[in-house]
Amino acid sequence: MGIYGVYIVSKSGGLIFNYDYTVPKIETEQTFGYPLDLKLSCENNRLLVSFGQRDNIKVGHVLLAINGVPVSGRKLEDGKDAIDMLNDATNYPLNLKFGRPKMTINEKIFLASMFYPLFAIASQLSPEPRSSGIETLEADTFKLQCFQTLTGTMYNYLI
Repeated sequence: MGIYGVYIVSKSGGLIFNYDYTVPKIETEQTFGYPLDLKLSCENNRLLVSFGQRDNIKVGHVLLAINGVPVSGRKLEDGKDAIDMLNDATNYPLNLKFGRPKMTINEKIFLASMFYPLFAIASQLSPEPRSSGIETLEADTFKLQCFQTLTGTMYNYLI
């Protein structure tokens, strides 16, 4: 098991530094006929699957490419609108590539500012005096190790 990322959070909860080493890519490519049985919505300048799941394409996955042409926001690399292409029945069958969305820096800042208050609450709720708060947060697919320095800077490692 390796380190996937390092996040350094200030005492006030702001993200000082982050580095993603290896974010596992989960991409699925399928050929679709008309009408498309997935509902896509445009959120945060990305085309997300908002309804319907099939063949490892899950709600929350992002449309990455249409017929091998990368999608950026709502536009294809060649300038065409992706929504218009998906709504036109004459373009089908289409080969669509979906994958997990990459976190933006704003989402990382938001998550860092959310984690610090949880850390502080955990240290205050502990029955032991001078508790160190959350040291390890473990889920079925990852483990988050936390280390807080004497100055209050927090180092988080995603394993």
